[in-house]
Amino acid sequence: MPYDKNNVFAKILRGEIPCQKVYEDDYVLAFPDIAPKAPVHILIIPKASYKDMDDFTAKATPEEFAALFRALGKIARENGLEKTGYRVISNCGLNGGQEVPHLHLHLLGGRHLGRMVEKAA
Repeated sequence: MPYDKNNVFAKILRGEIPCQKVYEDDYVLAFPDIAPKAPVHILIIPKASYKDMDDFTAKATPEEFAALFRALGKIARENGLEKTGYRVISNCGLNGGQEVPHLHLHLLGGRHLGRMVEKAA
């Protein structure tokens, strides 16, 4: 899946689609998921055009790496998730279930989240 400059997150970053910002710096933007799967479900995206985690880990600068993961921790703490725990998900590619070709982390918490996936049969 190539990077699509007209994906929904690229449009949000360009201001073409509004979002409820919960965090922003020079490298990262974060906002609530429009279809939350937990009481806290925040999407954290780099501002640069990385299609997925593989693309990001191959090409991101040290500053972009640090910014993404520092933002993740800050947002989790601001939502009180460090006290009870949380889950971070990044779907990558077709088999990973990625739907939007722009790297995004799902930060989920606020309740017991259960198993990640069922055990293989």
